[in-house]
Amino acid sequence: MDERLDLTFTLNGELQHAKVQPRWTLADFLRETLHKTGTHVGCEHGVCGACTVLLDGRSVRACLLLAIQAQGCEVTTVEGLSPEQGLSDLQAEFRRCHALQCGFCTPGLIVTAHALLQETPAPSREEIRDAISGNLCRCTGYIPIIDAIEATARGRQAQTGRTERRSHGDQ
Repeated sequence: MDERLDLTFTLNGELQHAKVQPRWTLADFLRETLHKTGTHVGCEHGVCGACTVLLDGRSVRACLLLAIQAQGCEVTTVEGLSPEQGLSDLQAEFRRCHALQCGFCTPGLIVTAHALLQETPAPSREEIRDAISGNLCRCTGYIPIIDAIEATARGRQAQTGRTERRSHGDQ
């Protein structure tokens, strides 16, 4: 029997209505039904972090959640963090710092780093290491990833500082 449940949630800023099977994981639903393939499925046990998405602004493992658990929530995938044209500042720093190779872990790391920088705009390297400790990368090592996140934080701080100085000068 193909019992499906009604699911309504916001995905990357757009309201979604769907019918989902009760056993579908959020990761599989995002990939297979909604074609948000940036959400990678690695270990399927919540250990590798490749499936990390934001659920109401908090990073979660989409392989550990049932799709129906997103009912009424706001889900953001790596696609929702990317501007229409080009790369986000965080993505650009990952590229500049050579913080990706095969790219399999990258979407989960980008989402995790985004959540960290939202919560802690100027994290220490130790805070960055702690935040990404649940994301596995087998290609780059973690130093370039930490460098990219740190550089993004510094760049945002510099941008905010310029904006604040301009606004004070306009008064």
